[in-house]
Amino acid sequence: MEPQPPATPSDIELRRAAGAFARPVAWRSIVQLVTSFGPFLAGCVAMHLAFGVSVWLTLALAIPTGALMVRVFIVQHDCGHGSFFASRRANALVGRLCSLCTLTPFLSWGRQHALHHAEWNNLDRSDRGSDIYSSCLTVRAYLDLSPRQRLLHRLVRHPLLANLVLPPLVFLLLYRVPFDTPQGWARERRSVHLTNAALLALFATLTLLLGWREVLLVHVPVVTVASILGVWLFTLQHRFPGARWSGRGSWRYVDAAMDGSSWFDLPPVLQWLTGNIGFHHVHHLNQRVPNYRLAAAHEAVQRLRVVPPLGLRAGLAAARLTLWDEARGRLVRFRDARA
Repeated sequence: MEPQPPATPSDIELRRAAGAFARPVAWRSIVQLVTSFGPFLAGCVAMHLAFGVSVWLTLALAIPTGALMVRVFIVQHDCGHGSFFASRRANALVGRLCSLCTLTPFLSWGRQHALHHAEWNNLDRSDRGSDIYSSCLTVRAYLDLSPRQRLLHRLVRHPLLANLVLPPLVFLLLYRVPFDTPQGWARERRSVHLTNAALLALFATLTLLLGWREVLLVHVPVVTVASILGVWLFTLQHRFPGARWSGRGSWRYVDAAMDGSSWFDLPPVLQWLTGNIGFHHVHHLNQRVPNYRLAAAHEAVQRLRVVPPLGLRAGLAAARLTLWDEARGRLVRFRDARA
């Protein structure tokens, strides 16, 4: 990583305020496990029971069950950061159990996410191809592309494709292969294949017991709903009205966390379902804060540096903000790009 400007006293105070909450509380972690896995598995059981009554009722139940899968994913996310338990072994064990629900290989996704935490909102390091959701080009770089390259760039980032079509394909198909893992990383590649083997055994057993049609119509819709919700959340965590992106060597860790990561102010039920990940600025300020302590950490950080909230309506519109306009100092839509 390139050298960064030295931290200011206020930077140190902010990191210290968040760091005060960067310690797992064992009983709270256990309670969250119960309140995450329990409702999600209950939702899956309810869908299987409803299948004998009505397929449409089963599909309707995929919406709350998929939302509950997002909460399980947040547990896996924290385990990947080593923040859910104090024990590294416990984080690895629970993270792998979560991967059987989320269909997301624990080691592989954790490594990809660590790269995100090394370069978020950095124009000098963004848009490397694999992460289209938290990266962007400058308007100048976009206009320098050939017409064909601009068309492709816009196509894969169109909200209908990027936020509705691609997310289920990523979780159902792309995560089945070590698509960006170097050949020499045998342990990570092996973990992807072991995850696939465990999923194959799980769903083969369910198919033998319940039939392929029921298994397909229960679990594919759940993953579809969860992936769409999760990717939408991930999209607006760094591309939203008022977000700051930096380049030309001016990127600073604390500024990127506080001004380049959103505080998505959700209603209490949605905040619970999404595991407090809406306090994303605090998460980037200190990734070791467990999700169940992010709200308290946010209050401590907010007293030092006020961050405006991102509302639900603005969050719905944020998916179209895909380019950084250096002249105007803000994110813009493709149609707003001009020389």
